[in-house]
Amino acid sequence: MNVLKKLWLWILAALVLMAIIAGYVYWSKKHANPEYRTAKIEKGALTASVAASGTLSPVVSVQVGSQVSGQLKEVLVDFNSLVKKGELIARIDPETFEYRVRQAQADVDAAQAQVLTQQAVIAAQRAGLSQAEVTWQDARRDVERKEQLRDKNFISGADVDKARATANALAEQVKAAQAQVEVAKATAANVAAAVKQREAMLAQARVDLARTEIRAPVNGIVIKRSVDKGQTVAASLQAPELFIIAENLTDMRVDTSIDESEIGKIKLGQKATFTVDAFPGKQFEGKVQQIRKAALTVSNVVTYLVEVSASNPELLLLPGMTANVRIVTDIRENILKVSNAALRFRPPSTDKEKNNDGSNGGKSRGPRGSGGVGGMPASARLYNLQDGKLVAIPVTLGATDGQMTEVSAAELKEGMEIVSGTNESGEKRKSGSTSGGGPRMF
Repeated sequence: MNVLKKLWLWILAALVLMAIIAGYVYWSKKHANPEYRTAKIEKGALTASVAASGTLSPVVSVQVGSQVSGQLKEVLVDFNSLVKKGELIARIDPETFEYRVRQAQADVDAAQAQVLTQQAVIAAQRAGLSQAEVTWQDARRDVERKEQLRDKNFISGADVDKARATANALAEQVKAAQAQVEVAKATAANVAAAVKQREAMLAQARVDLARTEIRAPVNGIVIKRSVDKGQTVAASLQAPELFIIAENLTDMRVDTSIDESEIGKIKLGQKATFTVDAFPGKQFEGKVQQIRKAALTVSNVVTYLVEVSASNPELLLLPGMTANVRIVTDIRENILKVSNAALRFRPPSTDKEKNNDGSNGGKSRGPRGSGGVGGMPASARLYNLQDGKLVAIPVTLGATDGQMTEVSAAELKEGMEIVSGTNESGEKRKSGSTSGGGPRMF
């Protein structure tokens, strides 16, 4: 029993000793000074830019349609066909429209015949008027002679009255003949107007016949064909799309959507570069051509369309390609800059300090605030290691390219070592933690 009791005492003493050693090791690690990683203050140029994606399209593309309905009798071009302005590219069966032209021509001929008939009627009415005027003048002379004979008492007054009545009746016949001439003239004018109306209908029929020939409106290349021979085209409320012709594929454009928070940095004429998936590693150049003021809202995200011009002399770029665009918004020369990892670094702190300044216990985080350039706050803090201690340096921030940021402060010099993280944070990052001190895109 004494031996067993001694054995248990030895085991208990060993456990207490192991607990003491473990506690000392844990305390030593907790209170040991961490090893810091540093980055140097650099001096040089910095280019700030805005990244976006867009779609390539021709500068000028014309949708070719049809203004008349019918069955396509011929389709004379295909995809990638080069066409010239006025070239025949398709034809709608013209038979129905040819018959309409013939009918309209017959209507014009009939109306013109009516004009000739009415002109003959006018001539006849004028002849009747002339005859009535001659008879009336003869009756007037007869009245004058009888008045002279009555004055000499050769005839009675009754004969004079009878002659006057006859002359008055003939005068009314002259007026009636004049009215008939005017009616004939009005009818002739009406018939002449009908001729013009028929001629207008004939011209419309000829225009519709000419529209059965679909011709290229511009010089270019056919990038889309939507119809085939024998297909029926129905042009009712709007012209159906038959072809799309790109006028010039050597000049392209990229339509990009820029977020409302960055649209203020975009200016006309700014240089831009972009890449497409079809040619990895090849960079194309362009410039900001247009900033459209109409906002687009999709899923509560407000964007503005920015048009970037792109030269395409080798015809490598094709309509519809997705382009990853970077628009240069600012270029700074001979400035001090530091990696964004150093700006995100915060030293370890106690719980009380966490409550006072919001630090997160050594985890890297981006400085918060607004008023700076490129999405950065107007000011932040950098940390310099002096005699094993961290010394905070307030700095003013400038432009950023997503990896480096312009900084300014009296204490900063080129080549100065700035703390960018700790080895502890690096181990956490290796084990899967997301709170590293390395650079990240803003």
